[in-house]
Amino acid sequence: MIAVAARDRRGHGRGDGRRFMALVAHQIYYEQLSFWRNPQSAVFTFAFPVVFVTVIGVLLGDAGRSPYYDGLSVLQYYVPTIAAVSVLGSCYGQLTVALAARRQNGVLKRVRATPLPAWAYFTGLVAHCVLVSVADIILIVGIGRLFGVPLPTHWPAIGAALVVGAASFCALGVAAASMISNSDAAPAVGQLVLFPLLFISGTYLPIHSEVLNRVASWLPVRPFNEALMRPFAEHAGPDWRQLAVVAAWGLAGALAGIRRFRWDPRPG
Repeated sequence: MIAVAARDRRGHGRGDGRRFMALVAHQIYYEQLSFWRNPQSAVFTFAFPVVFVTVIGVLLGDAGRSPYYDGLSVLQYYVPTIAAVSVLGSCYGQLTVALAARRQNGVLKRVRATPLPAWAYFTGLVAHCVLVSVADIILIVGIGRLFGVPLPTHWPAIGAALVVGAASFCALGVAAASMISNSDAAPAVGQLVLFPLLFISGTYLPIHSEVLNRVASWLPVRPFNEALMRPFAEHAGPDWRQLAVVAAWGLAGALAGIRRFRWDPRPG
């Protein structure tokens, strides 16, 4: 009887595992389908970083290493920072707007009424964002290679940074969406938070102010930039200290989202 019970528990565990994978796979498929059915949004998601890196490559691709860019060439600096922007846009920016719109349109309320567990819904969202980010990063690396930027050699470090960053910024996107009252305000609120962080974190221009760098090092964007810069430009392994800062912000965002997130549209 003990052996039979053990087999039943193992079978039940395997069944739960298969059910988990089936639910997540279905949600990922749904999110991908919704994403590609909006071609304007999909094209812009991939076009902005590609166009930015291409313009920088055409204008400044022949420039060598410079102390202004911390001993890197212009494109060696911008390929990882724009890759970080693509992850932020896919995971934080779009998720904030999408969740606010789905809540106001009643989509989240209908999802909540189905047998789909909340964890499967959000796991599918995060996995979808990771897939979009991976595609974006591959395009950016390919454009950089056309202008002579060496290919990264530490892909596991890039993968670790991508997973931690995507999960953390998705959590922050959920937290931001939970504090937005309507979908019309979502783009403005999301960008109001994001754009100052991008600039003080050295995304578009290197920051040489020690004070600003110290402040930005405790915010989520600069550590994520550094975590990608290390394997992309320095061909080194993961920077766990920077990833720990990003993960801490993700944990804070997850806790805020769990506490404040609403499935139903807000009255008025």
